[in-house]
Amino acid sequence: MAIETTLLIAPSAMGRIDADAARSGIDSYGLMEAAGAHVAACVLSRYPAIRRAVVVCGPGNNGGDGHVVARLLAESGVPVLRIGVAPKPGGDAYRAYCACDQEFGEFADWQPAQGDVIVDALFGAGLDRPVEGAMAALIERVVQSGLPVVAVDLPSGLSGRTGRPTGPCFEAAHTVTFAALKPGHLLMPGKALCGEVHVCDIGIPARLIVSADPVWRNHDGLYHDHLPVNSAGQHKYSRGHLVVFSGPLISGGAARLSATAGLHAGAGLVSLATPPGAVLSQATHLTAVMQRSVGDAEMLAEWLEDGRLSAFVLGPGFGDADRARTYCGLLAGTGRPVVLDADGLSAFAGAVAELAALFKGSTRLMITPHEGEFRRLFPDLADDDDLSKIDRALTAARRLNAVVLYKGPDTVIAAPDGRAAVNSDAPSWLATAGSGDVLAGVAGSLLAQGMPGFEAGCAAVAMHGAAARRCGPGMTAEDLAARIGIAMSDFS
Repeated sequence: MAIETTLLIAPSAMGRIDADAARSGIDSYGLMEAAGAHVAACVLSRYPAIRRAVVVCGPGNNGGDGHVVARLLAESGVPVLRIGVAPKPGGDAYRAYCACDQEFGEFADWQPAQGDVIVDALFGAGLDRPVEGAMAALIERVVQSGLPVVAVDLPSGLSGRTGRPTGPCFEAAHTVTFAALKPGHLLMPGKALCGEVHVCDIGIPARLIVSADPVWRNHDGLYHDHLPVNSAGQHKYSRGHLVVFSGPLISGGAARLSATAGLHAGAGLVSLATPPGAVLSQATHLTAVMQRSVGDAEMLAEWLEDGRLSAFVLGPGFGDADRARTYCGLLAGTGRPVVLDADGLSAFAGAVAELAALFKGSTRLMITPHEGEFRRLFPDLADDDDLSKIDRALTAARRLNAVVLYKGPDTVIAAPDGRAAVNSDAPSWLATAGSGDVLAGVAGSLLAQGMPGFEAGCAAVAMHGAAARRCGPGMTAEDLAARIGIAMSDFS
């Protein structure tokens, strides 16, 4: 049975869960039988015209699942070739190996044939080092053949912790995993290498599926109770006043996108803080968004005395790094939430400690870097191949005392208190110029309306993706900003 899961379990934690299940009295071999049955069912349902199942078994419990698959497929009338490495005597894997009477051969015994379906039961999520030797050669042959692969737990050669291949790696059309998703199922490029992922219930009680370091797949349970609620007694200031800082005349479009998105995301007022030379240009493009001419730090400081200004977005198309740092310092002094994006982030490249010093105390800063911006801010984290994207985002969040939206097809939302979520359902057409500016505006709007930082980040990323799905392929950032309000109706 397929199940919906929101908690991501690291491979090491999954090993402890398996052990806890066995200690609680659950038959571990029964779990293996159930796992193999789910994989066999996936093969039969997805490939009804299969001519031969090639079941590749490793020496451990993942291979044990494979032996169960081979036996069940053979009992269903499917021709089976079982190859791999035999398990050592004793244990569940050896019991499954002995229970299958299909001939067991070596890797070299397989020659690709039309109608083959490969069942990858080599290592799954339990391996975090390169596959070598004959196993690596087999993986390369399978990849070159283009034949469909059904992976058990995780494609062998893919790290279940980081989502990155450790060497030769299967490319699966389907991945059947058990009890819970692993980070490698959602983090790129693992998400692409897993194909369609099926999370199956094999009988491990939900009470055992826990982690000391919880990471979630982004879902509405993380933020729904904190979403802004409209009421009859509201007025525009009670819904928050978002300020977006504009760059000079030639680069005001990014700020317009952020401001427009912020207005559609529910802020009662949105103002563009615009250099004097660009005010007229911005005014010709915008109607509902208000204008404020801000030419220097003194003018900004005077405006910031207005306590009705609720939150700020600084960076999209801003351009001036020195001014961005000065303005950021003034914004930090207000004690109100700040979203730092684009040029606002680049302004602090090499000066992360300075940025962190501005935002001590309660968490009021949100940063929204894409891969390049993250690398400029945190080159040591970006260059550490032992860290997953989740690890990097969490470390950055702690360093800055900030909520981090580490953008991409696998956007990670991380908070300095250790909470993290991975958003994995954004459509590919979000990869378009200006979409990040829209996200910054949505996040700023939710913060202006009083949402806590982590919850606002999770909701903003989800709404951003929902709006993109409503737009469809061919979407522009202008289309996306205009659809934010419609998409928000899905979350109320």
